[in-house]
Amino acid sequence: MFSKYISTKALTLTLALSGALLFTQCKKDQTAETPAATASNENTTTVHLTDAQMKNATIETGSLSDRNIATTLKLNGKIDVPPQNLISVTNPLGGYLKQTKLLPGMHVKKGEVIAIMEDPQYIQIQQNYLIAKDKYQFAKLDYDRQKDLNASQASSDKVMQQSQAEMNNQRITMNALAQQLNLININPASLNYNTISKSIRIYSPINGFVSNVFVNVGKYVTPSDVMFELIDPTDIHLNLKVYEKDLGKLEVGQRVVSYTNGSPDKKYEGEVVLVSMDVNADGVSEVHCHFEEFDKKLLPGMYMNADIDTHAAATKALPEDSVVYFEGKNYVFTETAKQTYEMIAIKIGAKEEGYIQIINPEVLANKKIVTKGAYTLLMKLKNTEEEE
Repeated sequence: MFSKYISTKALTLTLALSGALLFTQCKKDQTAETPAATASNENTTTVHLTDAQMKNATIETGSLSDRNIATTLKLNGKIDVPPQNLISVTNPLGGYLKQTKLLPGMHVKKGEVIAIMEDPQYIQIQQNYLIAKDKYQFAKLDYDRQKDLNASQASSDKVMQQSQAEMNNQRITMNALAQQLNLININPASLNYNTISKSIRIYSPINGFVSNVFVNVGKYVTPSDVMFELIDPTDIHLNLKVYEKDLGKLEVGQRVVSYTNGSPDKKYEGEVVLVSMDVNADGVSEVHCHFEEFDKKLLPGMYMNADIDTHAAATKALPEDSVVYFEGKNYVFTETAKQTYEMIAIKIGAKEEGYIQIINPEVLANKKIVTKGAYTLLMKLKNTEEEE
């Protein structure tokens, strides 16, 4: 009985020791595997091709080359009109608006009637002018008569001088009133007692279109009130903002292609006509561009984007096939060992004739760069990650 007890106890001890040894060995195996997995995760930018994969892949390598590439400068700004082409229409003497047909966006011709105004003062000015005109004519006749009498010594010099002064006073009054009539577009030469009118006409001073209408029929307009804003499109232009560092890339005559955010496919072509060298406190200057053809949809104040092709300059470049796009960044592969390639992030610039500018060429200095087959390596790298 005692012997059987000893055997059972020994068996239990043996099983316990075996379990402990098995647990210890499993933990060691797990610990040994962890560094290998970590190393694999840290090496996700490197891909190695087997002999069979290398045989099926078309991999070619090269290095950075010097290329003359014209860069595209991307700017933004607004449609602008110089002061001489933005016309504010007013009525110098004020009055009530009787009639107008203008609406924003309408085209107008120079000399076209754009409004009719009414006011009692128009009648008064015409009346005063005609009275002053008659008085002047009478004063002139009296002066001529006194001049003749003075020549025959039938009248004194004083009387003649008084008549001359009266004639000049009436002429001054008449001419002053004539200028007021011109201000309200009434021709003094054609005015007589039969043509006195209570209304006047406002004419368009330019060929262009209506930008704003600030009045309505029946409203009283003071001399300082702006009734309409007209735009002469012959000098409407694009005012772009450019940073100081890019000013040296711009010059008069360069081609400009602009577009709106709402219709990026609709392009408006033009050219640079002025590059301002006045830089503000934010390091920004202005570039003025003219459009080849005016579009009435381009309104002052409208936000625009623009692309300007600058002159070609020597830069470091690679064939476009060298660059791959992955997860929001651009990369190239460099050969680090036989059939082993590393993916390196780069920054790209302009493209021209199959080549692409490398903005940070220093990261690729003295490296063998994959110029053909880069996407094959990218696919292999992604597949390797998925397998792991």
